[in-house]
Amino acid sequence: MSEPSSETSSQPQGKPARPLNRWGLGTFSVLQIVFLALLLIAINYLAENHFLRADLSREAAYTLSPATTRYLGDKAVTERAKPVKWIMLFRRSSPFYERVRALAEEYARLSNGKIILEVVDPLRSADRCQEVTAAYGIPLTKDLLIMDARLDDGPVSTEQKSPATAAGETTPIRILNPNVKIIVADDMAVYTSTNNQRKITGFQGEDILTARLVESLEGRTRKMVYLADKSRMDAEGGNSPLKSLLNVFQLQNVELQGINLSGLTEIPADAEGVVLVAPKYDFTDVELSALEAYWSRPRAAILMLLKPGDSPTKLRNFLRGNGITPRRDRVIGLAEKRIDTTARGIFTYGIDFTKDFAGQTTVFEGATSSLDVSEGDEALLNRQIHPVGLIEAAAGFWGESKFGEKSVSFDEKEDAKSPLYLAAGVTRGAENDDRFAAATSRMVVIANTDFLDPSRQRAENIDFLASSVNWLVDRQSLIGIGPRSLGTYKLPLLEAQVSFINRVNLFFIPAFLLLMGAFIWSTRRS
Repeated sequence: MSEPSSETSSQPQGKPARPLNRWGLGTFSVLQIVFLALLLIAINYLAENHFLRADLSREAAYTLSPATTRYLGDKAVTERAKPVKWIMLFRRSSPFYERVRALAEEYARLSNGKIILEVVDPLRSADRCQEVTAAYGIPLTKDLLIMDARLDDGPVSTEQKSPATAAGETTPIRILNPNVKIIVADDMAVYTSTNNQRKITGFQGEDILTARLVESLEGRTRKMVYLADKSRMDAEGGNSPLKSLLNVFQLQNVELQGINLSGLTEIPADAEGVVLVAPKYDFTDVELSALEAYWSRPRAAILMLLKPGDSPTKLRNFLRGNGITPRRDRVIGLAEKRIDTTARGIFTYGIDFTKDFAGQTTVFEGATSSLDVSEGDEALLNRQIHPVGLIEAAAGFWGESKFGEKSVSFDEKEDAKSPLYLAAGVTRGAENDDRFAAATSRMVVIANTDFLDPSRQRAENIDFLASSVNWLVDRQSLIGIGPRSLGTYKLPLLEAQVSFINRVNLFFIPAFLLLMGAFIWSTRRS
C-alpha cells in the first residue's frame, strides 16, 4: 500500500461546521420586524401631532392673513357651542377647486374644530349633492360653498310674500336664515373687461370667505351712514373711488347707506357710525348740532376723509374741539431739487389697532394736507378726549401754506414742520377701563381721499382703512393686515422661444427617456 503523499498529509484538518440555529435567526428577524413597526408607528404618531406646515408658494397664497387668523382665535369663533358647518360643492374640474379647498382646510385647521368642512363633488357624489341642495333649497347651477352658523335646528329658510303687483298678485320669496350664507365661486374671482371680453385677472378668496364667515356668525350686517349731501366723491364708473370705498365696507360686513343730513335734527338711532368724505360745503347750525349730538352718544363712531385746502369752517371747529385741526396746507418735500407731492408716511404706535402697521411706511398719492394733533392736551384729557396721531409724515416733508406759487421753499414762520400727521384718531371716554370701554366713542380722520382711486391704491392704505372701520364698530379681532388679492401674471416669450420649448417637450424629452430605457434594457440583458 502506498503511503499518502507529503502534500496530502501536510494539509490541516478543518473544524466541523456548527449547526445552523434557525430558531435564533427567526427570533432575531421577528424582533427586527417588531422594532421596525414600533419605530414607524412612533414616527407617524409624532408626525400627526408635531409637524411644521410651510407655504412655499411665491406669494404665500395658501397662508391666511394676520387679520383672519386673529379672528379665528377670537371668542366669536372659539366660544361657539356648535361648530360652523362648511359644505363645499365644487367640481374637481373647477379652476378654483384646489385653491378654495386649500383655503377652506386652513380655516378649519386654525379654528380648532369650530369649523367643520365637507367637500362634495357634484359629479362623483350626486346623491349627497342632492341631499344638500334639497336641505338648503338652492339650485346647483354653479360651484358654491355653504356656510351654516345656526346655533339651533331652526329652519334654513323662510317664505315671505313679495309686494303686491298692480293686479294684486303676490309671489312667495324664499329668504335664507341670517346665519346661513352662500358663496358662489364667481364671487371670488376678479374680472376685467378688455375689448368687450370679460376675463379673470385675480382671485380674492380669503376676502370673501372671511367676510361671509363674519356675516354668518353675527347674523346681521352692521350699518353706517354716509353723509351724501355733504360729501363730494366721484361715483361714476365701476372703478370709481366711491365704489372702492363701498367695497372695503362690504368686505368688513358693514353696509354703507347714503343719507342727506339736510333736514335731519339727529343721526338715525340705528346707525353704528357716520362717514364723511371730501366735505365741500359747510354745515348749518342745525346740521352741526345733529353731528355733535351723535358724537355725544356712547359708542359713537365717525370716519372722515378730508381733501386738502380750506376745510369747512364749522367742521374744522368741531374737529379742533376734539384735538384734531386740519391745516390749510399741502404736504410736500424735495426730491433731487424737485417738488415731491407724493406724501410718504410712517404708521405710529398710537392706538392698539395700528400695532400690525406700526413702523411700516406708506405712500399717499395725490393731494394730502397735514393734521395738527393736540396729544396730551390737559383741557382735552379733563374731558376724557384723547387725540393720537396714526400716520406721521416722513422726514423731509413739510406743510406748504403757499402751494402753487412759482418758488416754493420751506418757511419756518408760515409753513408747518415736523411732526406732521396724515391721519389721526380720537377716543372719547375711559377706553382703558374695562367697565366703561364698551361705551367709548371713536373717530378716525385721514387727510387724503385720492388713495381710494383704484389707480392709486396701495395695500397698506386699504388695510389701514379696513382696520379703522373694524375699530370704529368695536370689532377688534379683525384689525390688522388683511388678505391679499392674487393676480394673474403673463410670461412674455418670443416666438422662437415658444418654438424651442415645444421642441424640447415634444422631441428632446421623449428621446432622452427612450435612450435611458434602451440603455437599462441593454445592461440587464448583458
